[in-house]
Amino acid sequence: MPASPFVRHLPETLFNLSRHRLLLVLLALAALVIFSGIGLRSPWPADEPRFAEVAREMVASGQWLIPMRGGEFYPDKPPVFMWSIALFYWLTGNLKIAFLLPNALCSLLTLGLVFDMGTRLWNQRTGAVAVMLLMLAPQFLIQAQKAQIDAMVACWIAVACYGLIRHFFLGPAWAWYFVGWAFMGLGIITKGVGFLPALMLIPLLVMKLRDRSLFRDTLTWRSALGPLAMLAVVAAWLIPMVLYVNHLGTEEAFAYRDNILFKQTGERYADSWGHIQPWYYYLTSVIPALWFPLPLLLLALLRPLSETARYRPIIPVLLVWILLVLVFFSLSPGKRGVYLLPALPMLALVLAPIVSSQRPARWFPPVLTGLHLLIGAALLTVGVLAWNDHPRLVDKVSDYTSDPARLHEAGTLVFTMGSVWLLSLFGFWRSRPLGRLFAAMMVSWLLLSTWGYRILEPLRTPKNILAAAEQTIPPGGQLGMIDFREQFLLFSKRDFTHFSFFTSREQENRNAWLWMSDTADSYLLVAEQIELPCFTKEGAIPLGTAHRDNYLLLSDEQMTPSCATPDRIRRFTTSNPGDWLD
Repeated sequence: MPASPFVRHLPETLFNLSRHRLLLVLLALAALVIFSGIGLRSPWPADEPRFAEVAREMVASGQWLIPMRGGEFYPDKPPVFMWSIALFYWLTGNLKIAFLLPNALCSLLTLGLVFDMGTRLWNQRTGAVAVMLLMLAPQFLIQAQKAQIDAMVACWIAVACYGLIRHFFLGPAWAWYFVGWAFMGLGIITKGVGFLPALMLIPLLVMKLRDRSLFRDTLTWRSALGPLAMLAVVAAWLIPMVLYVNHLGTEEAFAYRDNILFKQTGERYADSWGHIQPWYYYLTSVIPALWFPLPLLLLALLRPLSETARYRPIIPVLLVWILLVLVFFSLSPGKRGVYLLPALPMLALVLAPIVSSQRPARWFPPVLTGLHLLIGAALLTVGVLAWNDHPRLVDKVSDYTSDPARLHEAGTLVFTMGSVWLLSLFGFWRSRPLGRLFAAMMVSWLLLSTWGYRILEPLRTPKNILAAAEQTIPPGGQLGMIDFREQFLLFSKRDFTHFSFFTSREQENRNAWLWMSDTADSYLLVAEQIELPCFTKEGAIPLGTAHRDNYLLLSDEQMTPSCATPDRIRRFTTSNPGDWLD
């Protein structure tokens, strides 16, 4: 079968390489893009400072079993991702490098698995195309360059899917089957949803019922032992954690156990308290933009895809699995775009053999070319508007800084990216649309993760606020914060006190007032809009703007003469948390 035009325009020498050399070339390209920003930026809100601080405290305290945030139990997520950051921090001594390494390495592993599956199921040309399709989807590289849990759990899910595919479609391979289940367990103690590959058994069982000759040697009674491997991995963390909690015997320890085992799992899925979205959220707000251009490609290849699915069972099995993952997350009222990431590698794998051998529908090339032109023109326009201080852009940037030079430099970056998109379009006009798009995307990611990081670093951290506070606080003075955020704790070079993440604002005020009464040279950092019944804002020192808020520094002069006693004294002090900055 002849190669598709997209593949024919790739250097033929690339596909003439041996399988291992081709894989190394692809991973080297991916590493160039994914690793380009490591060490160039600090952890950015909302999630990265939290995970980095938890990891820093693990190394500082030597207590790794239960994650701690500012000296208080952190029950929102299992510990595996924080363990990985802590391990690299312990090895390198550099948190700016360590916090991005786990996801970067996991993403390379995911790409390698996709290549290997494409090669084994079809050929190495298909494996290479699958890798490039996955790298095209913005969501994959966004998460590869972030310190959120989702890229890691997506990797473990990819390993589990790999194990099941090796067994059911290239096997029997019982070792890989049990490895797949074991990685589901690792996924569960990373983010709870690691069991998702087990949904692949649904279409497999349906096909087996329709045709008894299928999976004769792979879907047997022995398959029922797979979940034991998953449970064994979960138990490796769960049993020591429960024993440690029982040993501590404190109210806080039992609350951690109940929260991590029940509230953050079933209750969070069935009765979410945040990120509430309608059932169609992923279909309208996530897949079209963050998986672009794969949804368009799927539509353009529907006919050859359906024909291939008739004689290649792997195609319908993976498509049904992707649909089941989509339905699973759509049924929960709480939704975030990153939740759907684990399905993306399998979609790239499904599309790759068709892209490698078939032409898409006639409408696809002009539509993709038009979108390429539109994106390039839009980037150029935004760049010019930024240079001319367009009011909407000025208002947007004012949430982070009042320095117009920041907007102008950002405009130059955006204009440069627009130029890259248009140059790739017209400079490679005779090439195929997907190839042009791939070139534009990869160069854009390199610009964003180098030049873009340099622009955004001062705007995405509270360094300016803390530096201004430290000019007022005398040597040996302490800094406290009501409604604290992890980034302030992580970047503080002074001892930092908070008053529990799990208490009301009123109780925080009372505890902060009591702490300032008991502690010499103590100062309180607060967002300007926060109500302070135990303090006055008159005479407070303005510190500037960060993270869309204005901040004030309060001393004992802003304390009211009296304040109600808190129901329970709660204060957690971390000594010099910002020592990693030195």
